[in-house]
Amino acid sequence: MVKISKEAALAYHKSGRPGKIEVKPTKPYRTQTDLSLAYSPGVAFPCLEIQQNADDAYQYTDKGNLVAVISNGTAVLGLGDIGALSGKPVMEGKGLLFKIYGGIDVFDIEVAEKDPEKFCEAVERIAPTFGGINLEDIKAPECFYIEDRLKKSLDIPVMHDDQHGTAIISAAGLKNALEVNGKDISQVKIVVNGAGAAAISCTKLYMALGARKENILMLDSKGVITSDREHLNEQKRFFATDRRDVHTLAEAIKDADVFVGLSKGNILSKDMVRSMAPSPIVFALANPEPEISYEDAMDSRPDVLMATGRSDYPNQINNVIGFPYIFRGALDVHARAINEEMKMAAVLAIADLAKQPVPDVVNDVYKVNNLTFGPSYFIPKPVDPRLITEVSAAVAKAAIDSGVARKTITDWDDYKNHLRQMLGLQTKVTRKLYDTARAHPQRVVFAEGVHPTMLKAAVQAKAEGICYPILLGNEERIEKLANQLELSLDGIEIVNLRHDREAERRERYARILTQKRQRDGYTFEEANDKMFERNYFGMMMVETGDADAFITGLYTKYSNTVKVAKEIIGVRPEYRNFGTMHIINSNRGTIFVGDTLINNDPTAEDLVDIAKLSATAVRFFNEKPKIALISHSNFGSDTSEGSRKVRNAVAKLHEQCPDLPVDGEMQLSIALNREMRDELYPFNHLKGQEINTLIFPNLTSARSSYKMIQALEPDIEIIGPIQMGLNKPIHFTDYGSSVRDVVSITAVAVIDAYVEKIKKSYL
Repeated sequence: MVKISKEAALAYHKSGRPGKIEVKPTKPYRTQTDLSLAYSPGVAFPCLEIQQNADDAYQYTDKGNLVAVISNGTAVLGLGDIGALSGKPVMEGKGLLFKIYGGIDVFDIEVAEKDPEKFCEAVERIAPTFGGINLEDIKAPECFYIEDRLKKSLDIPVMHDDQHGTAIISAAGLKNALEVNGKDISQVKIVVNGAGAAAISCTKLYMALGARKENILMLDSKGVITSDREHLNEQKRFFATDRRDVHTLAEAIKDADVFVGLSKGNILSKDMVRSMAPSPIVFALANPEPEISYEDAMDSRPDVLMATGRSDYPNQINNVIGFPYIFRGALDVHARAINEEMKMAAVLAIADLAKQPVPDVVNDVYKVNNLTFGPSYFIPKPVDPRLITEVSAAVAKAAIDSGVARKTITDWDDYKNHLRQMLGLQTKVTRKLYDTARAHPQRVVFAEGVHPTMLKAAVQAKAEGICYPILLGNEERIEKLANQLELSLDGIEIVNLRHDREAERRERYARILTQKRQRDGYTFEEANDKMFERNYFGMMMVETGDADAFITGLYTKYSNTVKVAKEIIGVRPEYRNFGTMHIINSNRGTIFVGDTLINNDPTAEDLVDIAKLSATAVRFFNEKPKIALISHSNFGSDTSEGSRKVRNAVAKLHEQCPDLPVDGEMQLSIALNREMRDELYPFNHLKGQEINTLIFPNLTSARSSYKMIQALEPDIEIIGPIQMGLNKPIHFTDYGSSVRDVVSITAVAVIDAYVEKIKKSYL
């Protein structure tokens, strides 16, 4: 675990703009008309609509996506009662988590009031602003009263996350841990060390899952809570035991099946763990020091199933797995409350998700090959991108079914797609690619079958129904790697192109290539030797119809691959050269960039071809191309050779393609600012249109541009390189491509192959 110093933490919060959150406008505001719509006089119209129907606030304001994180600072993390203002950094941090994981806007509100009645009155008066209330860091027992009163008095979701967040995540973990060790929740003996808000809520939720009250012992700072104790509050009294033979933790934990610690560090000893029942479950959730360290617990006995609140050990009980998605689902149906049905739906969804195959992005973050359900993985990781779809949808459905939703969702697939798009997990472009490829899967050859990324991508593409993968490589090495990565090769063909059994095919491919390139000095012997190389062999599979598409590039230098593609597949006769394109799915829309891989220093004629190829590719993605040729100058403002080259290309395009929306040369800032472009250069051929396709003057500028965006905005989706202009679907990956990148390129290759087949059917 990385040690966080005081100096580093203070510098993080102080540097640049102080704090961690800000408010950003979501509507245009640059013109006088924009401001008149945003404020006076335009704002009056939605005000009057809301006056007539209060629920219209969800339609005309951010209420339906706005949560208040409210605290009085009486129980801040492990710091105790430090006051409302002192707790503000925590509340801002909670707001940040709401935003990055759930796409939810937050106002953090620190109320300097310890009296529960007055605190509730303050919250009730500001509640109309919000779609939900997240109570945070309020000490027990006041937190119980506050939450209960606000749930009764308000008609929006209210949840004290310190109670229910921990309860929901730990309940999901307990359900799965018991499944791993084969025990029945109704029979297990449970010891809960701690009797605060989180402990009370956790234990109640365990009972909702089937745990029996008589099998539960709860301890506070004085020991086991027994019914003969005086001055117990209502919550503790509910869990008081009539047993008189247990008083200490050591006595309570003997023969227990489950220990749940919500107390303080280092109070559970190795001997106590050894005294527990076989295959014990230990949830040591105190932070930053758990009740027993992970190392000590595992050392005490090999059969223990362990969870902590820390990210550096397996099975982290982390509230971020729950609250962003619980509120997301509640907000999306304009729920009046977060009820028990919604909490249980979240428990079951989280528990079920841990049993599903883990996305590669999660394995990459935690530097493991493949997480699988079992002792070291029975709770989903906080970075799992599926949490927002599975948990939010489950909560939303439970809200609808239990009658607390104002809005109904009927198309759940569409709702999940909306959630993915909202957080940038999947754009409309990507979804359409995958859906189209699934409808028409093709045979795709993956050149580097022994590369972990390409192997994972082939397996994932097969699992998603995008293609029928064919891996090139030594079958023993591929199978060994698959076993190491815990990947199934079922339904995936492996072709060892160097094996003797492929000799006849190599010779057949060599004869075909020799005949095709005989005027270029090819001999049969030379061609036959080349068939031992994966790019030659794989591309010949596509050329001869033994496969439909080919993916390469993770190992091979581009210059070599480009040479092979030209020799075997060839450039379409109407073009001088071919190129590639990258698709950038930004907040302002989809931007197509070409050429990003092939042509190092294109001539004016090459730029014409690249623009035409890009126009065809953009139409392939069902978009209308609106193309800008980029330079360091604007419409003749510079007469250098580079500017003249771009200007000449534009002139040729205007002559050859008069109906194509294209212009230049222009600077990138002018290309992407319609108002400025049209004001300064009203004669431009793109007047009134937002440009979506950029052609750069050379490979360095094109590649640097999208790489800079990728580096500065790591969460932005970039698809490519996508091949443009070869006679058949040969597609290239980028060095450092992720599994997701390769799968996206595979989807493009599949569609490319299908379109080629459709074209041939009409000939």
